Amino acid sequence: MEIGQKVKVFRLRDRVSAVIAQKLGKIGIIEGYKVTDGAGIGVVVKFDDNSSTWFFEDEIKLV
Repeated sequence: MEIGQKVKVFRLRDRVSAVIAQKLGKIGIIEGYKVTDGAGIGVVVKFDDNSSTWFFEDEIKLV
């Protein structure tokens, strides 16, 4: 996955806040990357409402 690509949030691996849970099924654009725990890489996604958060790669799909 590359910066600028459109993705859809299709699952949430962990328990998250209600604000992030509302992103399930939403489409956003990859804005960057985040090192999660030293062993994994997360993807920062920006949505139409100008909010952004990160997801694991297995939580999003390219559209």
